[in-house]
Amino acid sequence: MGAIDETAVGGLREALRGPVIAPRDPGYDEARSIYNAMIDRRPAAFARCVDVADVQAVISFARDTGAELAVRGGGHSGSGLCLVDDGLVLDLSPMRWVRVDPESKTVQVGGGSQIGDLDHATHAFGLAVPAGIMSTTGVGGLTLGGGHGHLTRRYGLTIDSLVSADVVLADGSCVTASAERHPDLFWALRGGGGNFGVVTSFTFRLHPAATVGVAVTVWPVDRIEDVLRWYREFLPAAPEDLSGFFAVLVVPPGPPFPEPIHGEKVCGVIWCYTGGLADDRLAEVLSGVNEPAPPAFHFTTPMPYPALQTMFDTLIPKGLQWYWRGDFFDAVPDGAVDVHRKYAENIPTGLSTMHMYPVDGAAQRVGPDDTAWAYRDAVWSVVIGGIDPDPANAGVVRQWCVDYWTDLHPHSMGGTYVNFIGEQENPDRIRATYRGHYDRLASVKRAYDPDNLFHANQNIPPAAE
Repeated sequence: MGAIDETAVGGLREALRGPVIAPRDPGYDEARSIYNAMIDRRPAAFARCVDVADVQAVISFARDTGAELAVRGGGHSGSGLCLVDDGLVLDLSPMRWVRVDPESKTVQVGGGSQIGDLDHATHAFGLAVPAGIMSTTGVGGLTLGGGHGHLTRRYGLTIDSLVSADVVLADGSCVTASAERHPDLFWALRGGGGNFGVVTSFTFRLHPAATVGVAVTVWPVDRIEDVLRWYREFLPAAPEDLSGFFAVLVVPPGPPFPEPIHGEKVCGVIWCYTGGLADDRLAEVLSGVNEPAPPAFHFTTPMPYPALQTMFDTLIPKGLQWYWRGDFFDAVPDGAVDVHRKYAENIPTGLSTMHMYPVDGAAQRVGPDDTAWAYRDAVWSVVIGGIDPDPANAGVVRQWCVDYWTDLHPHSMGGTYVNFIGEQENPDRIRATYRGHYDRLASVKRAYDPDNLFHANQNIPPAAE
């Protein structure tokens, strides 16, 4: 790859409306900081694009100079693939805007937007897109990976609400991908990651979601086996307007948790109910939470949907040490229960956790070949996160995560949500994640990015001619 010298950076500055930030410029260290502080990379330049023309100019520059190129949207990448040492970062963060059309119940979202921007704009109309569990997550990366969250059982994956995407391709041309236009590209964008171009805006279909029922239930960690055996049967059989992701965690020292359980290792479920709150319906739906064991804490409340999306923002803010891995599961056999018990009892730090997100319900009613997402038969998407603020604990949280995943993986379906794959993992994980769709994705890659310009991602190389 070609080097980026100061003369080239100067030329790039002249070509863009947005700023270009190089190592000697004020704000460089801020520009290279992302959500995961375990990532410490030093790009040669950041090109902050304010419009599509800027994106085209950056792609042209990278193509002409041979500069290593990474694309940054919300900067939430756990694996840090939005940064590249000594290369060029195409930064979409200035393209942070949302336009709601309440008549058509659609929303157009800029490529640098975060989920909080989307939720804020759509909530004014009592509408939402099923997307994530944290407001600071980038809309772009989440969507291109497939996207799951609190509303998945009710409304499907994020990509199931995607209507179209405006994309700048590797040759600098601009296209709109949809079911009618560039359908192969549209198919690939729905789960195939950032392999095919730079998406400058997404258009989504909206769904009713204003005030939702929220509940948090936690049990002592020594009851995890009983709780997991109950949960694995209860949730898949529950109405689709109830979602709840299972977690192992250390109780944080603050509300809504009572002081006697602060710092305790627990297992729990964070519930979201979209079925209406009249007549204390949520309490009725969750009346079975006492069946596996008496909860150490059970809290229910109505809540605006955007407030639910911000629940974890202050608990796990930007700047922590992160290491994560994941897998898909269609069942939680007793062997997996034993693994969860072992590692829940040995959580190494106060923020380390495991989340088991349900991806059944509406997500399973989309055809298995309709999108690049290859696991429509999955019931849960699991992520294990080793997390701590102290860099001295980076090795500890990483090892806990790797060991947990290694013991749990034999019980999985073999692949994972692509956004949970880091560059440290075996490349075969990408092929396993796409199953029989991999070869089709490689063919789409050849058609739209034959030289693999966009490879700083969970990469799918172009198919051979």
